[in-house]
Amino acid sequence: ENDLKAFVECYKFIRKACSTGPLAEVLGEEFMDTSVPHPPNSEEYMAESIRRRCTTIYHPAGTARMGRSGDPAAVTDPWLKVQGVTGLRVADCSIMPDVVSGNTNAPAIMIGEKAASLIQAAWNLE
Repeated sequence: ENDLKAFVECYKFIRKACSTGPLAEVLGEEFMDTSVPHPPNSEEYMAESIRRRCTTIYHPAGTARMGRSGDPAAVTDPWLKVQGVTGLRVADCSIMPDVVSGNTNAPAIMIGEKAASLIQAAWNLE
């Protein structure tokens, strides 16, 4: 709820900034979603618009959390093996217990390299 309040305040600030000076000349009219059942200048309208349109720009990660063997909250073990499934490993950013704050490309490459090393070691291919 606190996040939504902060977003509403940002919405107000952006509206004000976009309606003044050179920005107003370039941007034109604000898009108003007529399906939102509140007056367009109300905080209720802003909150509902945020709920409907807010999304992340980050890559989803952390959906197959890695943890200790036997950890009920973990999908994979430290060797990237899916717990309870034979012959399956996960080698992408979904294994990260905590999502990084930056781009996930470098961690994804590192996880793939680590997975390759683990598989080579398991099959004595080194």
